[in-house]
Amino acid sequence: MNRINKILITLFLMILLALPLVPGQPVSLLWVPDAALALSSDTNPVGTNRIVQVVKQQNPAVVWVESVKKVQKMNRRTPGNPFFRNFPQVPQPPRRGGGTGSGFIIDPQGYLLTNHHVIDGADKIKVRLQVEDKEKDYEAELIGSDKKTDIALLKIKRDENDTTPFPYIRMGNSDSLEIGEWVIAIGNPFGLSHTVTAGIVSAKGRDIGAGPYDEFIQTDASINPGNSGGPLLNMKGEVIGINTAIISGNTGGNVGIGFAIPINMAVKIVHDLKAHGKVTRGWLGVMIQNLTPDLAETFSLKTTQGALVSEVVPNGPAFKGGLQRGDVIVEFAHQPVENVSALPRLVATTPPGKTVDVVILREGKKQMIHITIDVMEEKEA
Repeated sequence: MNRINKILITLFLMILLALPLVPGQPVSLLWVPDAALALSSDTNPVGTNRIVQVVKQQNPAVVWVESVKKVQKMNRRTPGNPFFRNFPQVPQPPRRGGGTGSGFIIDPQGYLLTNHHVIDGADKIKVRLQVEDKEKDYEAELIGSDKKTDIALLKIKRDENDTTPFPYIRMGNSDSLEIGEWVIAIGNPFGLSHTVTAGIVSAKGRDIGAGPYDEFIQTDASINPGNSGGPLLNMKGEVIGINTAIISGNTGGNVGIGFAIPINMAVKIVHDLKAHGKVTRGWLGVMIQNLTPDLAETFSLKTTQGALVSEVVPNGPAFKGGLQRGDVIVEFAHQPVENVSALPRLVATTPPGKTVDVVILREGKKQMIHITIDVMEEKEA
């Protein structure tokens, strides 16, 4: 009897599996993959067709940047050499110097971003746009640049009657980037115009010793000489970084480690450059160092988080606010200070004249003081 029941139940289940689960909706015995999943969709945005779409959309806003420098003319005559005694001095034309890089337009009026080192010392700046497979050259005006962050703001010069809006790339949010996220780099490496490469975000917040405010995005998207100043894009086609530096080893080319300036940092710099032609930074007036485990033990602290104050500038903002040597700054303007490199970035982006809350550890006890930030005096290089 039990055997008969088992046979009947098995037959019943087989009949159910053979029938459609929803009336009017046939069930196929063969699984057919969703065509969209083979390419790109909102749930799978990494397919090659999505990269193609982003490149087609944003390529026209990426420009070739050439800096032209006039090099002092050379006199080939050697003073005192009798060979040239009876020959007239022949003037030599100035040699042309400079270099090339990349850039990208950020608004319809023709403002564009590149690296400071691409245009540093240029007597003339030229940019080349590529629209519908046609190239057009323009001169560009330097609005301002910032050596410490390696950012420069240019504006394309054109006829006053030409009001055609330039193609441009919208800015994304580099703070929302995730490690492992796909990115696209466009630029002119080795003079090869509008080269496209793709990779992922390898790391964030990298300090490579390039400047006092290092906070680079690291990527394995191929970046080479000539890519400097070009955009690093997310899969929405938004710019999230400015390609700036590489580690090249002994090859001089890419080895899978490139660095881009976060676009959120650039946005703050652009605002100052557009308004004043230079960057205004906040100044705290302290010398700081990392809090090592040995130093933490010396100061009876249970953590190495924060920036140790090693010196306070007399009559500076920190001095007036009551900060002392030996204090450990753990929070600035309600932002955590994880290490010594975090504090300069927080202070620099604070508007001069603003009073901020600063949380410190003094003799092992946490307390809050209030400091009014002053203007950092920029020294000419």
